[in-house]
Amino acid sequence: MDSIRVFWVLWVSVVAVQFWVPCALGGDIVHEDDLAPKKPGCENNFVLVKVQTWVNGKEGNEFVGVGARFGTTMESKEKHANHTKVTISDPPDCCSTPKNTLAGDVILVHRGNCKFTTKAKIAESANASAILIINNRKELYKMVCDPNETNINIRIPAVMLPQDAGEILEKYLRKNASERPLVDIAEVFLWLMAVGTILCASYWSAWSAREAAIEQEKLLKDGSDDYLNIEDTGGSGVVDINTTSAILFVVIASGFLVMLYKLMSTWFVELLVVLFCIGGVEGLQTCLVALLSRWFKQAGDSFIKVPFFGSISYLTLAVSPFCITFAVVWAVYRHASFAWIGQDILGVALIITVLQIVRVPNLKVGTVLLSCAFLYDIFWVFASKWWFHESVMIVVARGDRSGEDGIPMLLKIPRLFDPWGGYSIIGFGDILLPGLLIAFSLRYDWLSKRTLRAGYFLYAMMAYGLGLLITYVALNLMDGHGQPALLYIVPFTLGTFLTLGKKRGDLKILWTRGEPERACPHFQLQTSPLEPK
Repeated sequence: MDSIRVFWVLWVSVVAVQFWVPCALGGDIVHEDDLAPKKPGCENNFVLVKVQTWVNGKEGNEFVGVGARFGTTMESKEKHANHTKVTISDPPDCCSTPKNTLAGDVILVHRGNCKFTTKAKIAESANASAILIINNRKELYKMVCDPNETNINIRIPAVMLPQDAGEILEKYLRKNASERPLVDIAEVFLWLMAVGTILCASYWSAWSAREAAIEQEKLLKDGSDDYLNIEDTGGSGVVDINTTSAILFVVIASGFLVMLYKLMSTWFVELLVVLFCIGGVEGLQTCLVALLSRWFKQAGDSFIKVPFFGSISYLTLAVSPFCITFAVVWAVYRHASFAWIGQDILGVALIITVLQIVRVPNLKVGTVLLSCAFLYDIFWVFASKWWFHESVMIVVARGDRSGEDGIPMLLKIPRLFDPWGGYSIIGFGDILLPGLLIAFSLRYDWLSKRTLRAGYFLYAMMAYGLGLLITYVALNLMDGHGQPALLYIVPFTLGTFLTLGKKRGDLKILWTRGEPERACPHFQLQTSPLEPK
């Protein structure tokens, strides 16, 4: 991240006149605190600190923070304060050596993932002249040392800023930094990845449904009892969700999200990594077997009994070691710069497999599911701030307080041409949930033998792509603040489907049956024998 032309003045208001409050007293500004222990190197009084900004030579906003128990004391007279360039830390938490080149700059960092003293020591070793730490709440917080901490010899000032002040300062930095590209190439590839994943999953799901329908028609023509067995079991390896399970899914997802938020830590993220690897192995294995069985049909149709797993095809047995090794290697090297490639491969395979197994039987269930998901996304991104004082969805997605670079249930691509760096991300739910409806549209088109233009899939796919595109536009317009993707995707995708179905007169069949009526081959309409010749 490039440093920018923003300057600040930092001084401590130890005496009344220095804080620009005419009737303030010294006791209002310097705070003794017997509850926070003092020790050598960590014995400063807590003092209010004025931070004055200059942007391109013009005086900007003025903020108030609180000085830390550790670090050097700050100048108490305004006239002795220094103008110093401010640089945003990369990584933002400054828990590892910054990638920035610092030349006595003040470094702006986010709270979380490591101790305050650790951040200060890393900033000092990177040649920062001071450290500003943005709190994750609007209140100020007293930065102290751990009781067991020794050898505290920090020789730069450390100041905590409240969350709202930190966001304003960060916004100044972003506006005056090196020009960011209007559209980063990472967002383009992520858009293509999301659309391509739904496209592949939809065609696989529709092909499987058509093959099953052809098989049923053959059995029905032959008058075989096997057709009744297929009807009783509901098909093979496919789960149709209903309205109750659609609502329960969102309720359970909300509970799981809160659990992630409350229990977010290194060990919990590692547990998620293990679960993600298990799902990724299953997804990758399923996709590879389906793909390779076209060339190795005999191996795919030959089975062997394996203890605890039952009958497994030779092809599955052959690809399983590769899939397990792939997932393990990713888990071990997930912090490497190239690890996003493995995460995306496992994630895409998992999403495609889920869209192949789980199906929306009709438009009614799809509408309930996406409507609930629409409200879920808005609530946990925006409304959750009223109860938790921060966006639960964004905190969980970023992996705050976990020491990890976000949870693994994301597709992500590094922003290669963005001076701020970071990743463009999209959650699995933003692909999976609309994907269920889009896959349903293609199954309906194929079973009703509609052309691409006369069907629903093409328009549902275009609506999803447009909704996701507008999501990224909104993300850039909001200065990178997280946006609920389903806020834009659901109205486009579901609205297009409902409007088109109503216009074509198919809404009743789509809403209830979800598939065209098929005539029984043993029953054909005959002309009436009384009809005059």
